[in-house]
Amino acid sequence: MPTNVHEPAPLSDGTLRVTPLGGLGEVGRNMTVFEYGGRLLVVDCGVLFPEEHQPGVDLILPDFEPIRDRLGDIDAVVLTHGHEDHIGAVPYLLKLKPDIPLVGSALTLALTEAKLKEHRIKPYTLTVREGQREQVGPFDLEFVAVNHSIPDALAVAIRTPAGMAVVTGDFKMDQLPLDGRLTDLRAFARLGEEGVDLFLVDSTNADVPGFTPLERSIGPVLDQVIGKAPRRVIVASFSSHVHRVQQVLDAAAAHGRRVALLGRSMVRNMTIAEDLGYLHVPEGVLIDYKKARDLPDDRIVYMSTGSQGEPMAVLSRMANNDHEIEPGPGDTVILASSLIPGNENAVYRVIDGLTKLGATVVHKGNAKVHVSGHAAAGELLYCYNILQPKNVLPVHGEYRHLIANAKLAQDTGVPPERTIIGENGTVVDLRDGVATVAGQLDLGFVYVDGSTVGEITDADLKDRRILGEEGFISVIVVVDAATGKVITGPEIHARGFAEDDSVFDDVKPKIAAALTEAARSGVRDTHALSQIVRRTIGRWVSQSLRRRPMIVPLVIEA
Repeated sequence: MPTNVHEPAPLSDGTLRVTPLGGLGEVGRNMTVFEYGGRLLVVDCGVLFPEEHQPGVDLILPDFEPIRDRLGDIDAVVLTHGHEDHIGAVPYLLKLKPDIPLVGSALTLALTEAKLKEHRIKPYTLTVREGQREQVGPFDLEFVAVNHSIPDALAVAIRTPAGMAVVTGDFKMDQLPLDGRLTDLRAFARLGEEGVDLFLVDSTNADVPGFTPLERSIGPVLDQVIGKAPRRVIVASFSSHVHRVQQVLDAAAAHGRRVALLGRSMVRNMTIAEDLGYLHVPEGVLIDYKKARDLPDDRIVYMSTGSQGEPMAVLSRMANNDHEIEPGPGDTVILASSLIPGNENAVYRVIDGLTKLGATVVHKGNAKVHVSGHAAAGELLYCYNILQPKNVLPVHGEYRHLIANAKLAQDTGVPPERTIIGENGTVVDLRDGVATVAGQLDLGFVYVDGSTVGEITDADLKDRRILGEEGFISVIVVVDAATGKVITGPEIHARGFAEDDSVFDDVKPKIAAALTEAARSGVRDTHALSQIVRRTIGRWVSQSLRRRPMIVPLVIEA
């Protein structure tokens, strides 16, 4: 729960209000709401992937509560690029109001529309490109090219009568990008000359010194690994990392191998990228997965999802021997991705599983098979010096990243009082070139669990953790309705205990005695009797077995 929760005052005329609903203090759920003159502009609408302490959860959404009653005030949702942590929650927002316009680049909108199609939503879209300006309600938007680990990423400058805010989206400053599309520092300089009042900056790599290595440095490493591999090669990557897939296709073609795409999202996204001209497939390299099994082992590369150890993704299923492709001795597996914070254990489990099966696993820890898509400290310093923003709000990152980014801003001359360390729900008002914290909303996690959205609570997850870690005990007792005396039972069944149910023989007389004592005191309510049973067995199990299981008592009157 956020600290210092307090509602902001009503928005005064001539003020731009900025409220991040996700992406601060976490890597994911990126979503920021801009308000001017009673109208709203949303930038990004992404998901966060669950960690081990959130069992059974599929996705985590931003908390839409602050805008739920104001959906009619939203002029557009601007999407900076096509990664899940920026577009994944769009279907859930559009389910509330399907006609909110989406604004983004061609690839970003194509990936979003494919996602929306699965939810049977046909959106209103406006395709933009770098250099373009669009008036959306009171917001004058200008789009700027930035490079990232997916093509067609855009930063956006938002001009209002209250001042100009610039949102970088996720970006880096690769000076030799694979697609030749540089982060447009000339446009940044021009915006800096005009005057940037509030700069919302990607913080993910702010604590990494120097500069993010070049994407093209990965190509020769992949080429070498694929060239030397004696049998099959399996490359795992994000399903939207077009550049990485391009490098794998090129390396495979150079060594006479064919490539089969595995995973529904990988096939869908690369089909879109190829159709739009962002992915260039060498003649005859791509092959259908079913036909690939007929090829010799040294003539095939599988390009799969699952680089983050996701339990249902292709690579995890391979590591668990739960996939048609069973990695073994001589096979090479390349994990061509970074570790998202919180996923480390899951990824290392997959690496261990594959190694145990005999495969050679190549990953970021032992070879240069991935570079980050985010600007490191050196690049961020350049941006601050070029843009010279009056106020800075670091976004996109865990708390340590936000602090590191704020420090960089201050090193370049942004005063500490103009550098705002926020959290999700921090309300920032921009007026007369000064940004101040106006309030703090109480925002929570919205869990998607199967077909339910927002129904699962933190209490439910606590119950799941208890069930998984401590076990489950049911107790059934039948009592006489008139006297309250025990007729049959207690009957005790346990799950998740190493001990036999006979271990509970010692506590049965204690439960019977507690119920008899309650009957003598005139307690007849079955709920109250159930609580007595729960307390009695809970105390005994805690003392005798050192466990705190979930206990479900059932007292029946007869």
